[in-house]
Amino acid sequence: MCRFFKASLLTAFALCLTSCAGYSPNDRMLGSSREQVIQVLGLPAAQKDAPDGKVLMFPRGPYGKHTYFVYFNADDSMTRWTQVLHEKNFALIKPDMTRDQVVSLIGEAKDRFGLARDRGYVWNYRYVNPHCFWFQIEFTRDDTVRSTGYGRPPECQVRRISVMIAN
Repeated sequence: MCRFFKASLLTAFALCLTSCAGYSPNDRMLGSSREQVIQVLGLPAAQKDAPDGKVLMFPRGPYGKHTYFVYFNADDSMTRWTQVLHEKNFALIKPDMTRDQVVSLIGEAKDRFGLARDRGYVWNYRYVNPHCFWFQIEFTRDDTVRSTGYGRPPECQVRRISVMIAN
């Protein structure tokens, strides 16, 4: 009975591993078709035309700390991939850029909120860094960048606890 239970548990675990989408692309996938990449990574959040083919966008991770762009040539073969949420790309985002230009650089943010009095909205990007920061983009209501900067996400806010000692 115990052997049967162990074998069943191992089989179920193996099935779960093979049926789940992968987290990130890797170099072994180069040359794969778009369908093969989607089988491994799951459905992309977005697809855009690129100068030489297509790019699929895969936001990942808890709180969206990674976004992978996977590039395909005109023959529909994967040519390269990159993780786009990093400070070099953030530095490229300037006031008056359009929302589409931002998306083509770093994808869409998972965390968003609107500004009061219909002044626009803010996108927050969590990303891997040694500090607890996120990158923020403030858009006007006509979808152009007003400003960018770094802030602390809610999970990083320090809460001060007051302790009263009774005499």
